[in-house]
Amino acid sequence: MGIKKTVSVLGLGRMGSALARALGEKGYEVLVWNRSADKATPPGARRVGTPEEAFEADVVVTCLTSYEVQRPLLSKNIKVLVNLTSGTPEEARETAKWAEDNGVEYVDGVIMAVPQQIGTPGARIFFSGNGNHHVLDAFGEPVHVGEDAGLPALYDLALLGIMWATFGGYLQAVALMGTEGITPEKFTPMVAAWLTELGTMLPALGEETRHRDYETDVSALDINVSGLRMLMEANAQQGLDTALPRALHDLYERAQLKGHGTHSIASVIEVIR
Repeated sequence: MGIKKTVSVLGLGRMGSALARALGEKGYEVLVWNRSADKATPPGARRVGTPEEAFEADVVVTCLTSYEVQRPLLSKNIKVLVNLTSGTPEEARETAKWAEDNGVEYVDGVIMAVPQQIGTPGARIFFSGNGNHHVLDAFGEPVHVGEDAGLPALYDLALLGIMWATFGGYLQAVALMGTEGITPEKFTPMVAAWLTELGTMLPALGEETRHRDYETDVSALDINVSGLRMLMEANAQQGLDTALPRALHDLYERAQLKGHGTHSIASVIEVIR
């Protein structure tokens, strides 16, 4: 790394603390700041009392709870800002514009990992900008997603959306099976195998949405709307909440009513769009 660089980390939640530890392990001199004093100082890091003291570092890494918290802390005294605060694409673009207006070098990123993975190859850091900033290498595997500062957040939320939908579907299914005494231990291996099989179908589904060609001889939307109605009714009959299957049924049915009944499931994207 050559001359030892000083990096400040703003935010000492679980993730911010993990980032500070990883930087220290890579040989950086690490300063840390947190709004409240109740968070422990990571080993090897030096606590500072104000954000202004943190801004004296070569690089400032922010990992705060929200852009609303981050916004009033920003200062033109920051030399390089590596923003790892989660938010929307528009919030990231606004921060990038602020950095440009104030002469601050800016790197926007999102962390696709849990704190325990930070510092390992399993931690992916999606980032935008005109180059890979060296501190990202300390956290895991940097993945450049483009020049637009809003793209890391877009990828982040899109992938998390899949995760949340999958977990929600799994928990609904576990609850349904549990009404008849079937345990997660028995059911989950079937789920894992099913998800692997579904994963092989995604490239074709994506191509259908790209070309907007939804002709199918496999599984028409009509059949799936009927199936979702049965899923909704089965959950109700078993005494479970039906909000999730009802939401999916209503979405698919809207596509059916727009004339996509004989088309593939991919046609639902026309309603989403």
